Amino acid sequence: MSCQVVVRAVRPPVVGLLMQSSVLLKKGRVCHGMPASLRHYSNEEERISRYPVPYRKNLPYDIVELMEEVETKGGFLPNVFKALAHRPVEFRAFFAYYDALMNKETGGLSKADRELIVVATSAHNHCLYCVVSHSALHRIYSKKPTLADQVAVNYQVADLSARERAMLDFALTVCRSETVTNEHFSSLEAHGFDQEDIWDIAAIAAFFAMSNRMANLTDMRPNIEFYNMGRVPREKRPKPDEHDSGP
Repeated sequence: MSCQVVVRAVRPPVVGLLMQSSVLLKKGRVCHGMPASLRHYSNEEERISRYPVPYRKNLPYDIVELMEEVETKGGFLPNVFKALAHRPVEFRAFFAYYDALMNKETGGLSKADRELIVVATSAHNHCLYCVVSHSALHRIYSKKPTLADQVAVNYQVADLSARERAMLDFALTVCRSETVTNEHFSSLEAHGFDQEDIWDIAAIAAFFAMSNRMANLTDMRPNIEFYNMGRVPREKRPKPDEHDSGP
């Protein structure tokens, strides 16, 4: 894959915009030749991070390749990629574990469940970036345009199912580093979660506790695209009129 960024005229919604990154996270070459107009900086206009955002031409090739893949699929590059590129070794580790938790195809948690855990725990940790970006992903996966907003403010009064409420109660227990007991397991199992699902809930809460703190440290700012994503149905292109389509 070349190092040219694909600039798209029409931006599709970002569905799984952080997905499948681990396949590219290997030490690689450094990519050169990025046009100056496409380089990313950390400055007051962009409000990406309080740490310097590196030139792409100075980043290892595998990281640039991953950025291009995500940007091409989603129509924009989430600022978390730009901010964490400040430390490439940690960038690789972060996205490898992210993929393992959030993009797994097994277990009883849906993608919407996973995103809802992130929203609830990130709200507790006052993480602007994660609340905004993962609320957007929850809206897309769940097709529920208001639930993530409710959870971000106060999940205890949100329109949750009993299963979702039990899941978030436990996620917040882990998030607050409270003692986990056998009673927690019994309650979750009563709502259909098995022990591997419970591990997933805890691991997501724990991983994003770290992510939230790094976002707060760097003053990571959400991309503007996240705010409206999934709130209203996308306009469907009108089908061509068969009578006007010609022979």
